Amino acid sequence: MKTQLIVNANIVNDGEVSEGDLLIKGAFIDTIGRDLASRRADEVIDAQGKLLFPGVIDDQVHFREPGLTHKGNIYSESRAAVAGGVTSFMEMPNTNPPTFTQHLLAQKYATAAETSLANYSFYMGAANDNFEEVMKTDIRTVCGLKIFMGSSTGNLLVDDPKVLERYFSTFPSLIAAHCEDEGTIRLNSEMFREKYGEAVPISCHPLIRSAEACWLSSSFAVGMARKFGTRFHVLHISTGRETSLFDNHIPLEQKKVTAEACVHHLWFNDSDYERLGTLIKWNPAVKTADDQAAILQALLDDRIDVIATDHAPHTWGEKQNSYFKAPSGGPMVQHSLLAMLEFYHQGRVGLPFIASKMCHNPARLFQIEKRGFIREGYYADLTLVDPKNPTSVKKENIFYHCGWSPLEGVTFGSTIAKTWVSGHLAWRGGSFDQSIKGRRLSFTRS
Repeated sequence: MKTQLIVNANIVNDGEVSEGDLLIKGAFIDTIGRDLASRRADEVIDAQGKLLFPGVIDDQVHFREPGLTHKGNIYSESRAAVAGGVTSFMEMPNTNPPTFTQHLLAQKYATAAETSLANYSFYMGAANDNFEEVMKTDIRTVCGLKIFMGSSTGNLLVDDPKVLERYFSTFPSLIAAHCEDEGTIRLNSEMFREKYGEAVPISCHPLIRSAEACWLSSSFAVGMARKFGTRFHVLHISTGRETSLFDNHIPLEQKKVTAEACVHHLWFNDSDYERLGTLIKWNPAVKTADDQAAILQALLDDRIDVIATDHAPHTWGEKQNSYFKAPSGGPMVQHSLLAMLEFYHQGRVGLPFIASKMCHNPARLFQIEKRGFIREGYYADLTLVDPKNPTSVKKENIFYHCGWSPLEGVTFGSTIAKTWVSGHLAWRGGSFDQSIKGRRLSFTRS
């Protein structure tokens, strides 16, 4: 069993930053202390001046396999994730074909077991007509059920109220939803088409996929979840108004309704459309600076519980199309931790806040077994950050299959120095060790 000793690290964990050492044995954290330097180990890593985080857990990514692998695949996007300090991901069902059956779900797990450098789980996809398949889902080995209550990339819109009620009243574990009101979006699209034809400016995107569309859908869904006592998680909150739907008066483990914010809704606002165009076309749309500020405030006061990416790569050529033809989504998973660390450098958030929202809370919220914290007996999912070594985003150091990022040209104040996945040092100073793959996540649910 290989042993690794990390010494002199500034450990960011459980609400504090403390100097210490950490001994890894095999896949697990064996010992945490202040005086472990005399311990024998196969490898000793001096982390003086660096920050040791739990590995980031991203609860919403689109890695495009099967069927859309010209955009990305589990292998390429998991490598990018690990290079960014993300050690575990939960991937969405809007692939081709969509993950509507247990057989297709099993195929994705088999692919990940062979190719993913990060730990992995996959959502089962809900449709208007696959209820029986959904109810076969093993909630101890599958992260949750995904419902698209607004059309996005793919053909997964669930718009039958009776079907929605059946899922919300019956599914025994976490339901995650994309919430945008389809009727509102269609009316807005027709209105802007009448004005501009097919040449709708990208700046109209947050007016078409409007704040009202988000509110109508998310408030309806939260109301239904509360009616049935559903364990419900609202993805990628994009408006300040929606933050009023969520509670911060009880511990996360006791919440039935939770929420996620995405890095792009914190980093960009509608003033960036002129510069970046369709590269920042997401669903839900990037909206106003006021919305951007309100989302951060809701994270700070615990109305919003986790930070993720909604990583969704498309090719450069696809993104060069006109407004209605350019697909929504963008690649973010390699740079999410660096972006949040930039907020730390700016004095807007603390280091324990980052660990809480990107590591601890996803583990708590999804009830992930032995991950998300730096604790003895937990898997050694770890990210070592050099907070004084800048990283410039440029094409030659982007690992996404699509080869581009909306953050190109940005220089972050930090660098991801090393990433351990279940004890395996998968990313070391700019190079990968792909000899050991990630593991399937398990969940402490009954």
